[in-house]
Amino acid sequence: LPIPWSPLVTRQRTRRRRRCHPSAPASSTRSASRLNAPDTMEVADIAVKPVKEFAKDSYRLVRKCTKPDRKEFSKIATRTGLGFIVMGFVGFFVKLIFIPINNIILAA
Repeated sequence: LPIPWSPLVTRQRTRRRRRCHPSAPASSTRSASRLNAPDTMEVADIAVKPVKEFAKDSYRLVRKCTKPDRKEFSKIATRTGLGFIVMGFVGFFVKLIFIPINNIILAA
């Protein structure tokens, strides 16, 4: 969906405002409720355009991606493993510190 303050939305609102302006000819065959409704093509463009852009960007990303070689993969796996170990120790020590604090608070 477009951002409410983007130029595209402002342009669409201006276009609609002009179309619904009271100085429009009275011989128009459209009803008053039809004047404020967005055209079917505008709704389709709003719904389809982001999907098309996402598909195009995704296709471009997949084409540019390469499979890591053995050295790069081992580097990534090592760093990920170290991250898991460090976060495990941090969680363990936080729990270790808060168990006595929790007992002191509940005992009082």
